[in-house]
Amino acid sequence: MILVNDQFIPRENVHIDIEDRGYQFGDGIYEVIRVYDGKIFRLDQHLLRLERSAKEIKLVLPMSIQEIKEKITKLIAINNLSTGIVYFQVTRGVAPREHSFPNNRVSVLTAYTTEKERPLDKIQNGIKVVTTEDIRWLRCDIKTINLLGNVLAKQFAIENQADETIQIRNNIVTEGSSSNFFIVKNGNLYTHPANNFILKGITRDVVEEIAQKLGIKFIEQEFSLNEVYKADEAFITSTTVEIMPVLQVNDTKISHQPGQITKTLQNEFSKLL
Repeated sequence: MILVNDQFIPRENVHIDIEDRGYQFGDGIYEVIRVYDGKIFRLDQHLLRLERSAKEIKLVLPMSIQEIKEKITKLIAINNLSTGIVYFQVTRGVAPREHSFPNNRVSVLTAYTTEKERPLDKIQNGIKVVTTEDIRWLRCDIKTINLLGNVLAKQFAIENQADETIQIRNNIVTEGSSSNFFIVKNGNLYTHPANNFILKGITRDVVEEIAQKLGIKFIEQEFSLNEVYKADEAFITSTTVEIMPVLQVNDTKISHQPGQITKTLQNEFSKLL
């Protein structure tokens, strides 16, 4: 079943209008949430971010945050989702194709569920990443459905036999195509400041909470690719990859196995789950 605004509809009966502004302009926002054993992980934080994204692009949500929460929860139950993800987006709705906002616009909420197991092998054994220029717009803090820059970055990783692409803007490492990026140096965590150049991830917030609990310094500070090469450890975070060790960046080995700080964070994350 698919959720369309306040209705639950069989997938084969769902109709997306050709003039939906999400389809024609990428004029919308989205969230992806994790479900473990039928329970939603950090839904409230995702909904707060959805609300913020809506405000930043002047989009009026079709219902209250509480109503969205209730509908998402019901969708998970209807589809009997055990372990997987819920994708939901809100577009500015259907209107004749003009760049300016339509009058009397009615936004459209769409949500669906997908069974998806945890990527335990890569979480345990680590991955390789590559780097490329960050060509995205200047409001990466908004979780918009307009993701072409991210798509190109992810494809670059695939074409170079890597799992993720880490993006670089003006010699500063920003984030992955669909993840936040961290390095560890002398026992301290470093990641790009949560400004307009990155998306402030929910799992990134969880890592910060864990670090504070364990007394690990969480430092929001810009760093270069050269500093990445000299790091003791590196990892990426996101809703779908959780906390995933990075063992190699381009042709440079960061470590031969996941580092101790990374594993400590993973262990604490597992306790939360």
